[in-house]
Amino acid sequence: MAGAAPVGTVYKGAVVEGVKAFQLRHGLGGDGIVGKNTFVELNTPLAERIHQIELTLERLRWTPLLMSNRVIVVNIPEFVLRAYGTREGDLRISMNVIVGKALNRQTPLIVENMQYIEFSPYWNIPASIAKAEVVPRLRRDPAYFDQQGLEFVNKAGQVIADLSAANLDAAMRGTIRIRQRPGPANALGDIKFIFPNNDDIYLHHTPAAALFERERRDFSHGCIRVEDPVALAKFVLQDQSEWTVQRIRSAMGSGKTATLRLRHPLPVVIAYATVIVKKDGKVYFFNDIYGNDKVLDTALRKKEMARRNARANAWNQPN
Repeated sequence: MAGAAPVGTVYKGAVVEGVKAFQLRHGLGGDGIVGKNTFVELNTPLAERIHQIELTLERLRWTPLLMSNRVIVVNIPEFVLRAYGTREGDLRISMNVIVGKALNRQTPLIVENMQYIEFSPYWNIPASIAKAEVVPRLRRDPAYFDQQGLEFVNKAGQVIADLSAANLDAAMRGTIRIRQRPGPANALGDIKFIFPNNDDIYLHHTPAAALFERERRDFSHGCIRVEDPVALAKFVLQDQSEWTVQRIRSAMGSGKTATLRLRHPLPVVIAYATVIVKKDGKVYFFNDIYGNDKVLDTALRKKEMARRNARANAWNQPN
């Protein structure tokens, strides 16, 4: 055909679809555009991929074997939460999540039992965030106090509704704290899933739902924001049948804080796997956003070097 391009010189059809499939298996958006990140993944040597699998298997070896009928697993590098319904690994729900910022707010790895759900929660702003972000913002923009539904609380538990320089100074000293009332602006959204731990990490909703559409989703201060809190609550409360979807939504939207204890604690695993195998049998790779694979690789190399040196020294000892 006159004007037809020679075979193999036009980027279209099966080649584009192949690139899209490759992108989806490497934590990329699947748009078919060979940009910088796609180019890097395409040129990653096979030996590096094999070692990535080895590091993930090593980390998996440390994960406790949970003898539970149900479990919630968050995989940080994948930005995904999965809830499994049986010991046979019956996947019940899967959703996008937002995790802690790689630069300075990394979400820790945790294995704990979820014990409570809090509807329409207050956000007790951690002192570090209050001092670094909230107080400076309030000094620049006092209207932010009412816009965000903020208030002060003293050590006796009394609420102080007045914004003043003295109260901001007290917040910086740590003699009073700042919290955000339940409502549409609340940073925790309208529900909080609590699994007590030393790092005060929990799962919660968020008013900033647009961020779930991003390819890379490390935007939080460390806690984990969930895309579909109603589906997660329904899964968590499946053995408390009185908690219907309608009742869950009603509690979330009530504006009144209420804490619900679970009849049966539910294991939560905050994991870090840059390689997984999905139900389609394919291997998926993800970016080492926190650098944990690099740290583990360095530690394993040091351990192997020490082992070799010890072995060499043993051989060199006189009989």
